Amino acid sequence: MLVTEEEVIELKNFIFQLNSMKDSVVVVEGKRDSIALKKLGYSGKILEFHRFGGMIDFADSVSKYKRLIILFDRDKKGRTLTGKTIQLLQRRTKIDLSFKKKLREITKGKIMFIEQLVCYESYLA
Repeated sequence: MLVTEEEVIELKNFIFQLNSMKDSVVVVEGKRDSIALKKLGYSGKILEFHRFGGMIDFADSVSKYKRLIILFDRDKKGRTLTGKTIQLLQRRTKIDLSFKKKLREITKGKIMFIEQLVCYESYLA
């Protein structure tokens, strides 16, 4: 995959901004997603949706956080999870989709799955 210098700079800034978010937690779909974020330098708390026993358990467990930064994949499953999360939690906690949107803009839509971010790891080292 062709990676531009602009993408690398913006991705470094993205990780910096993500790390500076206080009172928040990043939510991804699974283990490979959290590994990818950690490899890029994210040092905050990550929750993996698949570790919960379904949507209701997930919603009950994460509602204690002040802000949820949702980084589900951009496939049909990820969009469905995002919609259900918003529906169940919008009145219980703040849902932040801005980072998901920024990531799509930075990668110019090339990254559909969060785990694919590992392809940027060597550029950010």
